[in-house]
Amino acid sequence: MSPIIETIQLYKTFKMGEIEVEVLKGIDLTINAGEFVSIMGPSGSGKSTLLYLMGGLDKPTTGQVWIKGRNIAVMKDKEISILRRRTLGFVFQFYNLIPNLNVEDNIMLPVLLDGKRLKSYRRKLEAILETVGLADRRRHTPRELSGGQQQRVAIARALINEPDIILADEPTGNLDTKTGTGIMELLQKINQEQGKTIVQVTHSREAAAYSQRIINLRDGKVWEQ
Repeated sequence: MSPIIETIQLYKTFKMGEIEVEVLKGIDLTINAGEFVSIMGPSGSGKSTLLYLMGGLDKPTTGQVWIKGRNIAVMKDKEISILRRRTLGFVFQFYNLIPNLNVEDNIMLPVLLDGKRLKSYRRKLEAILETVGLADRRRHTPRELSGGQQQRVAIARALINEPDIILADEPTGNLDTKTGTGIMELLQKINQEQGKTIVQVTHSREAAAYSQRIINLRDGKVWEQ
């Protein structure tokens, strides 16, 4: 397998008034194409910060983040925006759906933002709705859906632009155990059947068990992988 994500001596420091807090302290890791990886660690260990740096949602203080052979740490904002829309899909704990848009429109939002023709994605939309089990909910708005269904919409939205990588921040953190299990089974299916590289941050050992490898962070450093 070839590397799809690499970090090299990755440091991230936040300023809190006059105090500097070093959250990541020299992270070196490699994630191969097609892997399903979980990042775990106690609160404050830097795991979400690491995920955001991988996704180009923030920039490192020093160090490098390589996505598909490109160092995104030195990219311009416009280049990073294009990469996020076309190479990466994001799934967050609280779904981040648009309340007044129905399921279809929420899923198609990345296509619209990327300036592509919606009509050319109709077949892809139908296939994704079947994959996530929401074909019969396509006209519903988020307030008419359960938490698990909303997370399925978020996963479908992450898939619509056919990204190589899905980054998930606590995807089951707002769900009960049974519903969370269904979400993890769906992510595992997407990884195995579509070959998507999935990196999730989680506190849950049960959720991490669906991945192929666990990276443990402690005090801003890789403790074990």
